[in-house]
Amino acid sequence: MHPDHIPQRSVEVHQPTPIPSPVVYSAPVIPVQPGHVPTVASIVLPDGRVVTGYAIDAVRPEPVTAKPAVSRTAANVALGGVGFLAVCGGLLLLTSFIAALTAFIGQLIILAAVIFGGWIAVQVLGTSGGSSGTTVHIRKATFKRNHFHG
Repeated sequence: MHPDHIPQRSVEVHQPTPIPSPVVYSAPVIPVQPGHVPTVASIVLPDGRVVTGYAIDAVRPEPVTAKPAVSRTAANVALGGVGFLAVCGGLLLLTSFIAALTAFIGQLIILAAVIFGGWIAVQVLGTSGGSSGTTVHIRKATFKRNHFHG
């Protein structure tokens, strides 16, 4: 595009609003010479303007205090203690599990004995009501040296 074909825009100029000066109290002014003269920096903007000002040092954070180093011996002792506690806890749980399993098996054996004993009692003492069984009457019997005497 040629400059002749560029539409013209109206330009508005804004005047800055003056800032009222602060109230000054009469206090003695003591001139103090700065420790060093700050350097003046100039920057050329892309449109050709030059901006000049004082360079401001970046705020530096305070140095972080280093943590004290942990010795390998202390770390090994701590890890060994944690491992020892884990093994002790595991053995305690294993012992409790074995005791519970033993009690459970004992109860199963007692239950089997009660059921089997009840079945035997029903077989021996039960009345069948028919003549299929044999009835033996023992009135007086003595047992001597594995011999039966009637």
